[in-house]
Amino acid sequence: MKKHIIAIGLIFIVPLIMQAATPNSPAPDFKESASSGKQYSLDELKGKWVVLEWYNKDCPYVKKHYGSKNMQKLQKTYTQKGVVWLSIISSAKGKQGYLTASEAQNIKKQAGSNASDILLDVDGNMGKAYGAKTTPHMYVINPKGTLVYAGGIDDNNSANPKVIPDSKNFVVAALEQAMNGKKVTTPQAKPYGCSVKY
Repeated sequence: MKKHIIAIGLIFIVPLIMQAATPNSPAPDFKESASSGKQYSLDELKGKWVVLEWYNKDCPYVKKHYGSKNMQKLQKTYTQKGVVWLSIISSAKGKQGYLTASEAQNIKKQAGSNASDILLDVDGNMGKAYGAKTTPHMYVINPKGTLVYAGGIDDNNSANPKVIPDSKNFVVAALEQAMNGKKVTTPQAKPYGCSVKY
């Protein structure tokens, strides 16, 4: 009887594990509404570099990068180079970090975010397709739609913003290497932060 229960459990667990997006593979497509009212899909973004940044305004690790203006500087640097930078809120209604479209627009303005837009993944389908576990959890997608980086923003999982200048930023490294036709030396790293509130 126990073997049957374990086998049934594995049937449900394995698909969840397999859904996590992996570097050097096609990035999962998505179709989501943004706080601006615009609709986004990965298919329509083909030909562009894309950064996905999972976001929760109440997470200390998100505050680390926004309070220090680190995230806003990165967003501005790369959107000026033509990168589409999307912040994604996968918090379910009633969970920490959930925002309506108007609230998300206000927060974007207050935080001085330079992201191209904020996607509202209320049902969590996009986050689960990518295997997003934390805020922030970062992904870089090349113009062909291939995922070239997935993981933490950098190599220091402290919530203290003072560590940022001495941290290795994996997202910057991946973008600089890939956009210049070089191999991404760290295509995957362990994400850190608050759990995504599905």
